[in-house]
Amino acid sequence: MLKNNILMTKSAIIIQARTGSSRLPNKMLLPFYNNKGIFEIILQRLKDSHLSIPIIIATTVNEPDKQLIEIAGKYGFSYYTGSEDNVLNRFIETAKHYKIDNIIRLCADNPFVDIEAIKHQIKSFNDNFDYWCYSMNDNIPTIKTGFGFWTEMVTLAALKKVALLTDEKLYKEHVTNYIYTHLNNFSTHFEKIERSIEDIPDLRLTVDTLTDFELLKEIYNTIISKKINFSALEISNLIKEKPQWLKTMKAETLKNIK
Repeated sequence: MLKNNILMTKSAIIIQARTGSSRLPNKMLLPFYNNKGIFEIILQRLKDSHLSIPIIIATTVNEPDKQLIEIAGKYGFSYYTGSEDNVLNRFIETAKHYKIDNIIRLCADNPFVDIEAIKHQIKSFNDNFDYWCYSMNDNIPTIKTGFGFWTEMVTLAALKKVALLTDEKLYKEHVTNYIYTHLNNFSTHFEKIERSIEDIPDLRLTVDTLTDFELLKEIYNTIISKKINFSALEISNLIKEKPQWLKTMKAETLKNIK
């Protein structure tokens, strides 16, 4: 199911979003800043950045998720609705419908996503790669952490290959997990993040729980009031000086191991 037309292109950002989170229901729409939810804030930041590639929302066929489609429409973004549980298939079908070969996967529970890092990713990705991600210095993809700053890029061909190679529920829910746990089957690039960010082990800027939500709302307001750039380095430097924030982040990370 679908709506809206976009120009044919090789690459696009596909944002994974739904309202039906079990740990924090409706977290996409709860007021986060200026009466806007984290989903809308991410869309506004992307719109304001004037990226050179299309942005598509991949949500579900569930009735409550029509609210996300309405918000996407406000910003002129396209959408596709698919399976709630088989997220791998949702990405494959979204990309096939819009004739996308290269997908930048963005999870909508990361309000501090680093858009400059996305621009670098777009420039660096080429046909030699099936999968391109930001990673720790030991090659653990940042998608496995709670950092919440970075996206990953993957080809439609690689996702189709995953769907052929496995039928396990884990890999249907976690779209790229099969790729970075079966590296011999794919050509990959791991872009190392700043060591100083990696050295903050409790850093957590993703929203899974109400505690995450309330803390990140406070951090977001602080960033706006102090006019801090939305970069991974500047935000992590701010948080490094706030031991109480890090204490809360550590507790939530322990409760929500990826």
